[in-house]
Amino acid sequence: MVDFENDIKNCVAVLQNGGSILYPTETVWGLGCDALSEQAVEQIFSLKNRPKEKSMIILLAEARDILQYVAAPPPDIIAIVESFDRPTTVIYDGALGFPDNVVNKDGSIAIRVTTDPFCKALIKRYRKPIISTSANLSGQPTPALYTMIEQPIINGVDYVVKHRQGDTTLNPPSRIVRVSDDGDIEVIRG
Repeated sequence: MVDFENDIKNCVAVLQNGGSILYPTETVWGLGCDALSEQAVEQIFSLKNRPKEKSMIILLAEARDILQYVAAPPPDIIAIVESFDRPTTVIYDGALGFPDNVVNKDGSIAIRVTTDPFCKALIKRYRKPIISTSANLSGQPTPALYTMIEQPIINGVDYVVKHRQGDTTLNPPSRIVRVSDDGDIEVIRG
């Protein structure tokens, strides 16, 4: 648990200073930064060599936090999100409070309420949403394990989380869905 607590403290310090982190999620290894900082997000796009029109996922710690960042979510969105039985990213219309480079050109935002204890603790301690995008150069394979991450990515971030570097559990990327105003779920990536 020493790594866990030290990693949380170090990540919060880096995020507060506009930096980037390499960290494990409940799905794959990710690159993260303060989702409300245009400059920090720009650094992630640059590091990944990712086209600007491909938006990134936002991680939140609790389903109720969606209400702060989405203009008109379905009335039962908290119950819907809490009912998911696997990591699921939801695309919402009407993003609120995010810089332009986080929001899709159609005004939508992709949000996952994390179930990972490390990510949840980090976001709660930081008190802001963070970016979560796969820790790879654009077009390269998504790293499910730390050992799969390429050196330019590791060298390009301000902090590399030690927690779970030795983990060999393979988890698929999150499912991506869009929830309509009336609560219907359209699966975009299963």
